[in-house]
Amino acid sequence: MADSDNSTTLPFVTRRKVLAGTSIAIGAWGSGAFAGDKVTGEASPDPVLTVWRQWQDAHRLTERLCREQQRLERQLVETVGFPFAVIRLSDGEPVAAYSREAIREVLRLAPEEAAACANAEAEFAARESQWDRADRDIGYSATVRAEREAADRASDLLDAMAATPATSVAGIAAKLDAVLREGKVLEDGSEFPWPQVRSALDDLARIGRHGADGVAP
Repeated sequence: MADSDNSTTLPFVTRRKVLAGTSIAIGAWGSGAFAGDKVTGEASPDPVLTVWRQWQDAHRLTERLCREQQRLERQLVETVGFPFAVIRLSDGEPVAAYSREAIREVLRLAPEEAAACANAEAEFAARESQWDRADRDIGYSATVRAEREAADRASDLLDAMAATPATSVAGIAAKLDAVLREGKVLEDGSEFPWPQVRSALDDLARIGRHGADGVAP
C-alpha cells in the first residue's frame, strides 16, 4: 500500500532488530517447543516451516545482494561515472544526453543537428564501453542478476508458503513473519495492516511461550 506523505520507512538495521525476535521464536517452535502438536494423531513437522526456512534464506540473500549491488553501483559512478554525452548544438548550446534514445530524440526534433548528434553518439559509445569494462571488472551486472534471481526465488517461496496449510501455531506465525518482512514496516507502525499483523504475531508468540513452558496462556 502507498505510504502517507509524512511517513518514513524503517531503516534496515532497525527493522531487522524488530523482527529478529520473531524469527528466533519461530525457529525455536519448529525445533521442539511445539513437539506436542499432533497431526492426525501423530507428531509431524509443519510443512510451512520447511518453506519458511527456505524463504528466509532467499530473503536474506536478496537483501545482502541488494546492498552489494548498491555498493558496486556507487563504486562505478565514482570511478567512471554514468555514460553520457554532450550534444553541441549549432547555436552553441550544449545538451547533456544520458542515453542513446535522448540523442535520437534531439535528432528527431532537430534534423539539422545530425553531425552534432553523430559526434554525441560516438562519445556516448566510448563512455558506455568504459562503464561496461569497469562493470565486468567488479561484477556489478552479475550481482544485479543474482539479486533478481534470489528475489524471484523468495517470491516463489512466499507464494508456496501462502498455498501451504499450516499445521501448527509456529506455521501460522511463520506466515505472518514473512508478511511483515516482505512488506514495508513503517517506523510508527500505525498504518493498516501492520498493527493488526504485529498484534496477531505477538499473540502467537505469547501462546507459544506459554505452551512451551507448560503454562496456559
